[in-house]
Amino acid sequence: MTTAIRHDTLEANGARLHFARAGSGPPLVLLHGWPEFWLTWEPVMARLAGRFDLIAPDLRGFGDSPKPDEGPSDRAGPEVHAADLLALLDHLGLERVGIASHDVGALVAQTFALAHPERLTRLFFFDCPYPGIGPRWAEPGHLAEIWYQSFQLKPWAAALVGSSREACRIYFGNMLRHWAAGNPAAFDGPVLEEWVDNFLKPGNLQGGFDWYVSRNAARIASMRGESPRPPPITVPTRVRWGALDPVLKVAWADRLGDYFTDLDAAPLAGLGHFPHREDPDRAAAEIGAWFAPA
Repeated sequence: MTTAIRHDTLEANGARLHFARAGSGPPLVLLHGWPEFWLTWEPVMARLAGRFDLIAPDLRGFGDSPKPDEGPSDRAGPEVHAADLLALLDHLGLERVGIASHDVGALVAQTFALAHPERLTRLFFFDCPYPGIGPRWAEPGHLAEIWYQSFQLKPWAAALVGSSREACRIYFGNMLRHWAAGNPAAFDGPVLEEWVDNFLKPGNLQGGFDWYVSRNAARIASMRGESPRPPPITVPTRVRWGALDPVLKVAWADRLGDYFTDLDAAPLAGLGHFPHREDPDRAAAEIGAWFAPA
């Protein structure tokens, strides 16, 4: 299953940002997580291009979008990405859009929704980090799952992972297979090589790690139970959470109702951290049903 993907850029906030686009219909923005870039959405785009105008940006620091700085940078937090998203919508002349997101993209979408709810029709999240997880991130039994978040703060981490193609393949291959618990082969073969190609582009390893540099203070505050509580998001929201996700546990969805006032949430049996890659048919059906015109 293939579809025509168009690539474009826009000048926004002092940078030339890349986005991919396909299909026609109501506009739907797709926000990737880490370790991902726009291509993570390609299987879903192929299935939904006949129904939606699909726009998949590379977040600043990722893919073919520019990097915040040459070395480690704290200028890659959700507010920066939300500002870029606003610039993208204005550039395309889109007054209101839907957003489907995952992982890092889910935090960007929440930041955008709190600042610009009038620009949104609906929200959709796969495996959604949100403030209600709180100190559970740092439960002793979970520390082995989030080791990479501390490792990637090291100023030499990108140089180590990028020291050879094999090192890069080992780092991402093992992580992707472990997290894709419902379909560990989802990123195997040519797909993994595309991921390695992407992260070996100049600046892309550090560009992705910069998310964790930028979020570190907020992450520590969350682990201590000291995060300020944001107002609830009022935009109609659907959350679908892989029941097998080892890094974002489905049990942590229990407080979503405190942070989203109009919520449709359910687990996805048999899937892990990447529903859109592990079972794109099911993922596309869930997204399509939520954003289908009334």
